[in-house]
Amino acid sequence: MTGIPIPDESLDMQITDILRTISWPTNKDALVDAAREAGASNEVLSMLDGLPEQDYADVNAVTKLIGSNYGPGLGG
Repeated sequence: MTGIPIPDESLDMQITDILRTISWPTNKDALVDAAREAGASNEVLSMLDGLPEQDYADVNAVTKLIGSNYGPGLGG
């Protein structure tokens, strides 16, 4: 981790830091729980909570959906 409190990081960095800590495959609930435990911002929690209820094989599966839902800069 960078040593910067997660809520002070950009959204991209918050999500990257959270996804690095996940054991894959995972599901939406585990993603939201990991973000909450990491102290992610409400905006990041909302993004993850808005993902479809399904299993995610890896980081790319999550970032593709986040990127398509929230515009450029995420999930490329």
